[in-house]
Amino acid sequence: MRFGRIEKILLRDERTVTERLQLAFIFSIVFGATAEIRILSHDQYPAIDLALEGAQIAGMLGGYVSGLVTGICVSIPGMFYGRYMSMPLFAAAGILGAVMHDLAPQKEDIWYFSPFVDLNLWRLFKQVLRLGRGAFQRRLVERAAFNVACNAIVVLTEVLRWGVRLEFKERYAFFLFGNVPAGNPLPLFAACAATTLFTVSLPIRIWSSYRAEKQLEMDRVRLSEAQLAALTNQINPHFLFNTLNSISTLIRIDPERARSMIYKLSSILRRLLRKTETLAVLRDEVLFIDDYLAIELVRFGDKLCFQKQIEEKALNRLVPTMILQPIIENSIKHGLANKVEGGTISLKAWIDDTRLFIVIEDDGSGIPESKLHTLFERGIGVSNVKERLRVLFGQSYRMTVRSELGVGTRTVIEIPELEVERRAETVTGTDSNLIKNR
Repeated sequence: MRFGRIEKILLRDERTVTERLQLAFIFSIVFGATAEIRILSHDQYPAIDLALEGAQIAGMLGGYVSGLVTGICVSIPGMFYGRYMSMPLFAAAGILGAVMHDLAPQKEDIWYFSPFVDLNLWRLFKQVLRLGRGAFQRRLVERAAFNVACNAIVVLTEVLRWGVRLEFKERYAFFLFGNVPAGNPLPLFAACAATTLFTVSLPIRIWSSYRAEKQLEMDRVRLSEAQLAALTNQINPHFLFNTLNSISTLIRIDPERARSMIYKLSSILRRLLRKTETLAVLRDEVLFIDDYLAIELVRFGDKLCFQKQIEEKALNRLVPTMILQPIIENSIKHGLANKVEGGTISLKAWIDDTRLFIVIEDDGSGIPESKLHTLFERGIGVSNVKERLRVLFGQSYRMTVRSELGVGTRTVIEIPELEVERRAETVTGTDSNLIKNR
């Protein structure tokens, strides 16, 4: 699992012929090495030889190609030392593993293989009694029957090993025990069969747990993406609704300004329709704000003043899309709209120790303290910005809002560094490290 390529081949349910051969190659090296260690140690560590079990696991996961090739390859060390029945025995084990692969009602059932024969029989009996209760119960019966069949096939493989041992003695095939006790060999066979069952099932269950963890991580990523998409879709209609309200007000009062706002709105919508990413460079977000404020300037005229002070290197940093517009919209709607003389909104951004700081300030009427404590629980804009930051950055972000009645509101966003593969074009018309517009 430490190697991405091996992990991809091992954990998938469907494989090409090339991938099945690669899986056989991986298993042949690992399990063939156990046989070689046993041989080189002169059978001092006989239980380390997992060649037969490895061939069966390969067949169970990869089918006939993987099982047969692995069985042949892991038998090579034994063949060099005169254990000539190793190859047919291990090849048969690989083929029987492939039969288990084919018996799976669904390919994912392989990962639920259990070595507990008694428990599998009880589950099968219990689910058969409940068979008439729907498709889900029939699915449980299929899985329980598959486990029972796999248990039987593993025991059959151990029967083959014992048959080879009794027929050809240990001279032609490796056996865990040098001597089979006289009398009743059934207890020893039962112990060997149980050991083989667990030896085959344990790697599969360990890989199954790892596979489940990876799937859970993927599900969490998909959930986060769905949450971000929902939040983004919630912000965009909110902005569109407010803009259309402004246009409808101006259609009768000032048709020329309404026409200008529609033109700016079409430019904004064109950009929104092109954007499907969760992240964008700050430069693009600032350009979006320029278009948005062009609409608001039509409404407010000279009463609205906008200032920018942004480090040039900050413009190339990745930020969540639509992170600035909801906050600036709130500054205009709740902070400056009620002031007869208008006011100023300032946007600042800089990088400090790889972290990006964004500050949006206004000198509006401010937010009452009673409403400030529940700011992130009310409204759409600011609460959604905070939620998107939480989904994207977890605990590594910071967003604070401070406000004072009659003085204004200050919003600070701090997020970690995110690399961007492309560098945005440099901003023209400045020779300094700061971009200052008024």
